Amino acid sequence: MNDQQLLRYSRHILLDALGVEGQQHILNSHALIIGAGGLGSPAALYLASAGIGRITLVDDDTVDFTNLQRQIMHTQARVDQPKALSGQAALQAINPDIEIVPLTTRLSGQALVDLVGTADLVLDCTDNFATRHAINRACVHHRKPLVSGAAIRFDGQISVYDLRHDTAPCYHCLFPEGEDVEEVRCAVMGVFAPLTGIIGSMQAAEALKLAAGIGETLNGRLLLLDALSMTWRNIKFQRDPACAVCGETSEVRARDWQETTSETAGMACSLDSQ
Repeated sequence: MNDQQLLRYSRHILLDALGVEGQQHILNSHALIIGAGGLGSPAALYLASAGIGRITLVDDDTVDFTNLQRQIMHTQARVDQPKALSGQAALQAINPDIEIVPLTTRLSGQALVDLVGTADLVLDCTDNFATRHAINRACVHHRKPLVSGAAIRFDGQISVYDLRHDTAPCYHCLFPEGEDVEEVRCAVMGVFAPLTGIIGSMQAAEALKLAAGIGETLNGRLLLLDALSMTWRNIKFQRDPACAVCGETSEVRARDWQETTSETAGMACSLDSQ
């Protein structure tokens, strides 16, 4: 780090658990943030301010006037602009010394898998199960840690799936694909504005701990927040040995834990975000 960086990140460096070494790990890290909406906004803003060296921000949507109630990375002046480009402008204004890579295209199949492979950690800030499962499969494929958050109405949740550990569960272990799960969107059901800030900020906190290699993450734990009563629930869960994605007999695990470049197809990523 140069003198300017030592000054900028001095309040991090003063933390015994983090220090110069931890901050350097953060500076050397590449975070992939999928979704630049309600969750992606606070997550990206905090990661940029904290000095994540490279942020790839993915969203194929544009800024809508109704987004401004909660998507704090965007401004009224940037309505109708691609969210990824609006986000790039916001992040560079906070920290011009880091690299921001905006992607305004919809990812699918091998493109998603390849992009996940370039990152050190992945933040899922999307709002639909098809996308979440596609991201999860790509993270299992490359054994990349995944920080997943969700927010709807007054209810939020967050967990970490650290696939670098053999015993770690994946998203599919907790929310099996194909089961009857009610798909709700904030465009229809509404969402409490600060809720996305709370969950998105926690995603940033978990991502920074992963990048720095400090503390205990939410790996194997699901935090549930009822913001109306401001109460938390902490649920522990384990990897499902029969999981179709990461289980011992799964095709993904048997093939991809040995190869990091094998073909994976059929993953569609719709980048709708809270």
